[in-house]
Amino acid sequence: MSPPTATTSPPEPHPSLSPTPAPPPPSRRHTRLTTLPRHPLTVALAAALCATAIGMLLVVAAGAELDTAWQALDEGMFGSSYAIGSSLNSAAVLALIAAGFTVAHRAGLVNVGGEGQLCAGGTAAAAVGIALPTQVPTALGVPLVLVAGFLAGAAWAGIAAWLKVRRGTSEVITTLLLNFIGIGMVSVAVHEEALLRQPVTSSETLPQSAPLPTGAQLPLIGDVESPATAVVVIAAVAVVVTGIVLRHTALGLKLRAVGHSPAASARLGLPVGKLEGGGLAFAGGLAGVAGAALVATAPYVLAEHFSSGYGFAGLVVGLLARGSLTAVAAVSLLFGFLTSGGINLQLAAQVPASTVQIVQSLLVLFIAAAMLLTTRKGSRS
Repeated sequence: MSPPTATTSPPEPHPSLSPTPAPPPPSRRHTRLTTLPRHPLTVALAAALCATAIGMLLVVAAGAELDTAWQALDEGMFGSSYAIGSSLNSAAVLALIAAGFTVAHRAGLVNVGGEGQLCAGGTAAAAVGIALPTQVPTALGVPLVLVAGFLAGAAWAGIAAWLKVRRGTSEVITTLLLNFIGIGMVSVAVHEEALLRQPVTSSETLPQSAPLPTGAQLPLIGDVESPATAVVVIAAVAVVVTGIVLRHTALGLKLRAVGHSPAASARLGLPVGKLEGGGLAFAGGLAGVAGAALVATAPYVLAEHFSSGYGFAGLVVGLLARGSLTAVAAVSLLFGFLTSGGINLQLAAQVPASTVQIVQSLLVLFIAAAMLLTTRKGSRS
């Protein structure tokens, strides 16, 4: 018989070497609460409240009462059919520019030339509209004016697109500089009788073009008291179609791929140059349509400063939307109604209209700062 073998128990691990139990995963409720402060909607709401508070302080500093100022702002935005229609027209112009900015941004480009592209589109629309016969039908005149604006805006942006694709020049610099050339082009066109200036009949004749014929004017979509025109419908269709193309088509996927990595997209066989140039040209085309719509809306003339800074405001809307076409529509409506309310704020409450511009600027700064802070916190965590 073999002797019994002794059984030895395995050595116990040292307490310092024993694995520490993993912490339990956070609950879904805890995750929602921690990510809620970084949600874009929460950040935008907080920024809007801060900007509104500072705007109230500016109103008080201007010597007006808060109740009177708020009533004037509300009447300027929603007090009448005229106010609502004017706000919708402004929002539509901003939405067109911001939608184009989103397309270029999806391709990795930053289009800051909306103002110049808008001026090019407005100039071309005025030239085509004035050249049309007086009795041109609306079904022919309006499309011709809008198409002329689109082509002119796309060609204006195409200059920057060509320099970007062929020479590698930054589109930020070229589109920015083209803004000033476009603004100057409008000034020259309305001051020279050989170009677009209407015949001088008296010393009080303004430097502007002749009015567009009735068939080239955008039709109204509301009642007689509302100035809302077909540009509202055009902008809504443009935003919806652009959103569908970017989200649910192969073209949108290609643009996103180019925006993420042009080098990797080129290795996969994608035409990077055509996608970048086409995205920037399309952005300029939508800005050109916005300029054509401004000319084809009352008083139906091309004049100096007809854009009223819509190109730069549309850039801000596109930046705030952060690539979302739904946000483009929402922010455009917000800025459009604020612009109309600011005009009435100046007339009824004797508050400078620049107060609304200051509030809009603060809103942009607060949202940008909050997004930057939350992004840094998220990366650190």
